[in-house]
Amino acid sequence: MASKIVVIGDVNCELQDVFTKLSKLHIKQNFSFAIIVGDLFGDCSTEHELEQISALLQGNIVVPLPTYFTLGSRPLPTRIVEAIESKDEVCPNLFFLGRRGTLKTSEGVRLVSLGGTLDPESKSSDKYHPSYTESDARALYGAHQADILITHQWPKDIRTGSKAPFPDTTDTPPTEVQCIADLCSTLKPRYHLSFSSAFFWEREPFFHLPTADTDNPDAKPLTRFISLAAYSKTTKTKWMYAFTLDPKAPPALTIPTGTTAPPFAPIPTKRKPLQSQRDSYHRFAVDDDDNNRPRKRRARAPPPGPDQCFFCLSNPNIATHLITSIGDEAYLTTAKGPLPTSKTFASSSLNFPSHMLIIPFSHSPTLSSISDPTSRQSTYAEMHRYRSALHSMLRHRANNSLGAVTWEVSRGNGIHIHWQFLPVPADLVHRGLVDAAFKVEAENLKYPRFESPSQPNDGDESAEPGDFFRVWIWEPPQAAAEAEAEAGKDGEKGGDKGKEKTLLLPLSPDFRFDLQFGRRVMAKLMGLEKRINWKDDVQSVQEEEADAEAFKEAFKEWDFTLE
Repeated sequence: MASKIVVIGDVNCELQDVFTKLSKLHIKQNFSFAIIVGDLFGDCSTEHELEQISALLQGNIVVPLPTYFTLGSRPLPTRIVEAIESKDEVCPNLFFLGRRGTLKTSEGVRLVSLGGTLDPESKSSDKYHPSYTESDARALYGAHQADILITHQWPKDIRTGSKAPFPDTTDTPPTEVQCIADLCSTLKPRYHLSFSSAFFWEREPFFHLPTADTDNPDAKPLTRFISLAAYSKTTKTKWMYAFTLDPKAPPALTIPTGTTAPPFAPIPTKRKPLQSQRDSYHRFAVDDDDNNRPRKRRARAPPPGPDQCFFCLSNPNIATHLITSIGDEAYLTTAKGPLPTSKTFASSSLNFPSHMLIIPFSHSPTLSSISDPTSRQSTYAEMHRYRSALHSMLRHRANNSLGAVTWEVSRGNGIHIHWQFLPVPADLVHRGLVDAAFKVEAENLKYPRFESPSQPNDGDESAEPGDFFRVWIWEPPQAAAEAEAEAGKDGEKGGDKGKEKTLLLPLSPDFRFDLQFGRRVMAKLMGLEKRINWKDDVQSVQEEEADAEAFKEAFKEWDFTLE
């Protein structure tokens, strides 16, 4: 399960200010835990700092959630050391990771920390002294892997191959240390967190090369290096950073856009003894003893986790400029490579494509696979609330000249369920051509027949079982009223909101189904066949931003998240 984590830079004993701000943010965000990467305490040379420490130890400053810290450039105050020694914590929710240490949180996140600055001559065994040796760094190799690596100093060559802007500052750049680079290369952490007093810097993600002892040579572990600034009342440097991490998410099998090669030089290693000829041969072929054994197919790679999923907000590479609204359970985004263009619905007063995606926060292949019934039902309800809001926008902006189609591909072997929303000329809906187009295309492809979904006994439509393709066809009020008058009866779900029809195409788990089926049907129906493949019509970032902003401006009156 993914954990929401917040990181704080140098606090320098401004405990009341920092933990008060953290408390307010925690109420809204519900973080799993916090990490402090700089000096939590100052040098205790002022009366203010002494008062802050006293208030913390006496319980007058509250730490709102589990918070972990290590050493910066200053030793810990004597009173803080005494508290740690007596009760293994500074105060409730505030824990010392040690000068060098590993910890697995209750959420399953593995932290590895190396505090202080490098002192090759140091012989101190004091775990509260802010220095370490290369031996201390190598000792952490035994952790084998880390979800989060925390170091006070930067790894050597971390800026190599990076195009991330480096701040202009009069301060001396952070010291870069080779043994920390080697530690990062060895542990391959998902996040490497550090500290830079005067500025915030985030490097592009970089991948690690596979090693000979890896279990999955195709995996490409990624590391994101982030350095936090010191807390300041006067400057606007970024001293707090939040992200979401799923420790069980598998490493990437492909390199995401924007990722760089590893910036570090390979770690020199001693040559291993040669393998036996038989063992070496097994890496490439099957010997005589294996002639009668069936050949094994390579196991299918596990699906991407939230930090690599195109639809998860926890993915740092998600195209945030496409996102137009964020609710409590789902969010709304413009489609990449939309089927219509900004001119398709210009006659209906829409100067943007209006091809939208409604995406739940839950990283689940289907809605029914969301195990918590309350969460599943509230997610389903909010996704429909987005649909209703989009219908309202079309009714007013297009004066009932546009209907809409929403489709969903729900498959147990999928990655992240989502709905695609597309306006369509109301006349096509009124004449039954949208309904017919889906049924005819399914028949041409020898797909199962569409059917009307049955009403669940418990009324929970969010738990529709099995694999299926579902489409909602919405007709606006004016066209709906005309259709009802012609038919001499009320339409389903009619009234001033129009009427809607739902079709369900049941699928077996092993059925080969075209995931672009919905787009293909609508492209043919609307004369947009040249735009069937979304990759053929990917816009520039500037065009995408312009369409997203135009949509947000048109939708803001009906965007319930702004209430």
